[in-house]
Amino acid sequence: MDAVRVHFFLCLEVFFISELSINGQIRDREVRLISADGEQLGIMSSKEAQALADEAGLDLVKIAPTANPPVCKIVDYGKFRYEQSRKEKEAKKKQKMVELKEIRLSPNIDTNDLNTKANTAKKFLAKGDRVKVTLRFRGREMAHMNTSKHVLDDFAEALADVAVVEKPAKVEGRTMHIVLAEKK
Repeated sequence: MDAVRVHFFLCLEVFFISELSINGQIRDREVRLISADGEQLGIMSSKEAQALADEAGLDLVKIAPTANPPVCKIVDYGKFRYEQSRKEKEAKKKQKMVELKEIRLSPNIDTNDLNTKANTAKKFLAKGDRVKVTLRFRGREMAHMNTSKHVLDDFAEALADVAVVEKPAKVEGRTMHIVLAEKK
């Protein structure tokens, strides 16, 4: 009964954790075998490879199923999965998520206020984020959308030394916006 439960949980682990085939799940006629210490043992039948793994008291894991012939390695499967998950976590830590920060302006913004918003945008760009500059129109300002485009142009010009315009001015409903990205 206990052996059945262990086998069931091993099958669940293989199903949920990875697509790797281990031990009896390897159905290929012949495989390229790598020993536990990394030495190439050559091409042999999967039964011979399984016998070598059993003799060493370890598992036979198919690590490159698309290769011709598939590559299998003799390893401790639990330890192998642990190392794989640690590598994946390390890779995630090193990734940088680029966020899109938004700065809102109005068409009748004063130059000092525009400079303050530009300094805020510089901080965002220095962190590596992209900045969406939105010009919001209300009431009668809607009638003068075309003449207010200069506010976005002035903002982009103020940041010209640290940023480039990734997406030019675009009107959507009551807003006009541009997207700035850090200069490389």
